[in-house]
Amino acid sequence: MATNATFPTVQQAGFGSFVYMCRNTGSYAFCNLFWRQLSNANFTLPPTSVAPVGINPRCGIPHANNGRFGNVANIVVCALSMILIIYLSQRANRRRAAVGRIEVRAMLMLYAVSLVSQAITTASILEQGSIPLLILTAVHAGVVAAFFWTLFATALVATQYVEDGTPSSLIPYYGLAIIFFLITTYIASDTAFSFTNLFKSNPARDLKSIGLFILLIIWPLVAVSLYFVTMSTIVVRVLGEKKPLLYYIGALLVFAGSQTVYFLLGTPICLGSNQFIDSAFIATALETAAVGILFLAWKDITESDWEDQVYLV
Repeated sequence: MATNATFPTVQQAGFGSFVYMCRNTGSYAFCNLFWRQLSNANFTLPPTSVAPVGINPRCGIPHANNGRFGNVANIVVCALSMILIIYLSQRANRRRAAVGRIEVRAMLMLYAVSLVSQAITTASILEQGSIPLLILTAVHAGVVAAFFWTLFATALVATQYVEDGTPSSLIPYYGLAIIFFLITTYIASDTAFSFTNLFKSNPARDLKSIGLFILLIIWPLVAVSLYFVTMSTIVVRVLGEKKPLLYYIGALLVFAGSQTVYFLLGTPICLGSNQFIDSAFIATALETAAVGILFLAWKDITESDWEDQVYLV
C-alpha cells in the first residue's frame, strides 16, 4: 500500500493538487480519477477488493464485502435528501406566478441528480479503478460544476434583467449548464483514463489537475459567493426586507459548516467508527439543509398566485 512518504505535501504539490482532499477525506469521490494514473506509474496501491474511495486516505471505508456495507450512512442520507429535494421541486412547480420558477426547479432537480451520483461514487460498492466507477465519477464531477452554475444563474434571473422562463433566460441557463457539464466531464474522464497527456498529473504522485481543481473547488466557492452577494443586494436594496436576508445568511453558514465538517472531521469520525462511517453523511445532510433554506428564501420573496401584488424576485 502507498505510504505517507509516497505523496508530497500540499506545498510541494502546488496549486491544483488534490493531495489534501484525498489524504484527509476518505469519501472525496473525485480522488478516484487518479487511481489509474498511479497504477500505470507502478505505485503500490491497496487491492481493489478492499480499496476505499479515493487515494491513500488516512482512514477510508473499505470496499463493501466480507460483512462490510460500504458507506451506508451517506447512501441513506442521499436517498432521504433526494426525496426532500424532489418534493421541493414539485412545490416550486406549483408556484405558477413566482419569478424563476422554472430555473429554481431545474436547479433543484440537478441537485437531486448530484445526490444520486454522489451516493454511487462515494458508496465504496463499485470496485476502485473500475470503468463504471471512473465513468460515474467523471459524470458526477460534471453535474457538480453544472449545479453551481444553475445556482448562480437563479440569482441572475432574480435581477429580472431578462424575463424568467423565456428563451432569453432559459437558453443561456441551460446552455451554460450543458457547457459546464461537458467540459468538466471531459476533463475528469481524460484525467481518469489518460486519453491524452493534457490532463495527466506530472508526476502522478502530485494528484494534480488544475482544470478539475478550478471547476470543482474554486468555481463552487465563486458561484456561492456571487449568489449570496447578488441575492443579498436584491433583498436589502430592492425589497428592503430583513427576513429573507436571514435565510440567505443561514444557508451560507450551513453550507460553510458542511464543508468544514466534510474536510476536517472525516478522519476522526472514520477512525472512531472503525471505518464504518465518515463525515460524508453529515456534510450531505447540511448541504441539503442549505438548499432547503434557499428554497424557503425564494418562497418568501416571490408571489405564488397571479393575483398577488408583491414585488417579484
